[in-house]
Amino acid sequence: MRVAVFASGNGTNFEVLANHFKNKDIPGELVLLFCNHPDAYVVKRAKRLRIPVEVFTVKSCGSKQQYEEKLLGLLQKYQIDFIALAGYLRVVGPTILDHYAHRIINLHPAWLPEYPGLHSIERAFDDRRAQTGVTVHYIDADLDSGPIIMQEHVPILPTDTVETLEERVHETEHRLYPQALKKALENEKEQG
Repeated sequence: MRVAVFASGNGTNFEVLANHFKNKDIPGELVLLFCNHPDAYVVKRAKRLRIPVEVFTVKSCGSKQQYEEKLLGLLQKYQIDFIALAGYLRVVGPTILDHYAHRIINLHPAWLPEYPGLHSIERAFDDRRAQTGVTVHYIDADLDSGPIIMQEHVPILPTDTVETLEERVHETEHRLYPQALKKALENEKEQG
């Protein structure tokens, strides 16, 4: 399986996944990082790890439709079989979704269906919940609603700040995402 990671920011989860691919802990091959922010730190991580990087924005393409068409062409050029979203801060539209149905997974920093969308860690913290979590799920046409692959709770401690909670959520993501991606790729291979 040829895998692409889509990311928009710092890229810690991308680097964790890249290292798991390198160590053969995850079946398949990580062949592409796509980023929609030219200045995102994840681009530097990919270059350091010698993973091909492609970057462009919706604005540079003229419209969301043209962006998605260009992105689909890129995925076909790299012969991508499967996509892992790792902090990709865009909704994947039908052009990509239809072509990769049940072959795109997302990492979300909450126990879905609680707190879909942005700022989920802050929202759970502000609501004084006893716990939040991390969810890895397939994506569909709705926001953070596709079938769940794996989830893990993260307690919100009385001594937590948003920053300490975020740190523990990220630690959980780094552990859970490689396991979930491995499981998804193995399932895809079985269904082949």
